[in-house]
Amino acid sequence: MPITRPQFHLRTLFCLTICVACFLAGMLRQRQRADDHEYDQVRRAGSFVVDVFDPCFQTRLDEGKLIDLTHPFDEHTIYWPTEPGFQLQKGPAGKTSNGYFYAANRFASAEHGGTHIDAPYHFNERGQTVDKLPLRQLMGDAVVIDVSSQCADDPDYEISIADLRGWEEKHRQQLPEAIVLLRTGFARHWPNRQKYLGTDETGPDAVKKLHFPGLAPAAARWLVEQRLIKAIGIDTASIDAGQSTHFGSHVKLFEHNVPVFENLAKLADLPETGCSVIALPMNIKGGTGAPLRIVAIVPPRDRSRHSRQSNTR
Repeated sequence: MPITRPQFHLRTLFCLTICVACFLAGMLRQRQRADDHEYDQVRRAGSFVVDVFDPCFQTRLDEGKLIDLTHPFDEHTIYWPTEPGFQLQKGPAGKTSNGYFYAANRFASAEHGGTHIDAPYHFNERGQTVDKLPLRQLMGDAVVIDVSSQCADDPDYEISIADLRGWEEKHRQQLPEAIVLLRTGFARHWPNRQKYLGTDETGPDAVKKLHFPGLAPAAARWLVEQRLIKAIGIDTASIDAGQSTHFGSHVKLFEHNVPVFENLAKLADLPETGCSVIALPMNIKGGTGAPLRIVAIVPPRDRSRHSRQSNTR
């Protein structure tokens, strides 16, 4: 029986509809596989990120304790001896002629001072600037390596590979691809420049008189080449010890685009494992560093265990 023109059009339309539906279904499946792959990468990396795929984020915020690891910025904030420090210019504050309250100040600050981030470009001409750092690299699971007892006896102490391996042996695991926080105990001296830096003098000549702990360059190399860490922080004025002249840890870390957080506070309030960190700097385009607001999230189970450990010390 011959096919009439209306029947031909209906069959053609039906075939086209089936083809379009199959094409759209394939595109949806491809997109879903891409989303699943990205989600699996994040999960495997162990990163704790603000992500719509992470249903546990709100639970961690609700149940965990938030600990601010940032020293406040004021006239007492410690800067490198060659920098003028934080400057706050008070502006208007009071009722306006229209009856509402209004206040506004101005501030000036070097990139490197107080609690801040060192971007890799700080010591690497091909390194990332602050605005180019991936946000995922600035947040994630964190570990705390406590060397405060060694630093109490030696203000020029350099944290070694043995110290890092000691943490691994204690916790029976390798340092993960995480944010490593080095606790020297020097945050307790803040904002006393003499105790924190080793000198209260300022100017270029004062740099030779700096005495505070840091990370040994060999240990920095080991962390980026053997453990692939995301970022590193310390509760002193520099990731290199105060007496360093070649800043080998800065150089090695920044060769691998690993950012550094300096002048951290309250690391003693964190457990050695189990917490997460969010470290967001001012987004300075082309910046070598920037003021940093860094917060730790400590789950209840880790908080209670850390409290028991602190009470037994």
